[in-house]
Amino acid sequence: MKSMRWHPPGYGGERRDPDQFKRDGWHEQGLLAVRVDDQRLTWPERELVEQLGTKLYGKRASTKEARHG
Repeated sequence: MKSMRWHPPGYGGERRDPDQFKRDGWHEQGLLAVRVDDQRLTWPERELVEQLGTKLYGKRASTKEARHG
């Protein structure tokens, strides 16, 4: 007997890669998800991301180790 291959919306099927997920969030919702250590950003841009995150959500645990470790 064959198993059923039906999936409710949002479950199963193909999974978007993380960058596509972030890109869609930006275009569809105006949400921006950025890693503090994203190497596509310059040092000042990474610092700005760190400062914005700290302002909005508070200090991260082990901030220095995460950036320089």
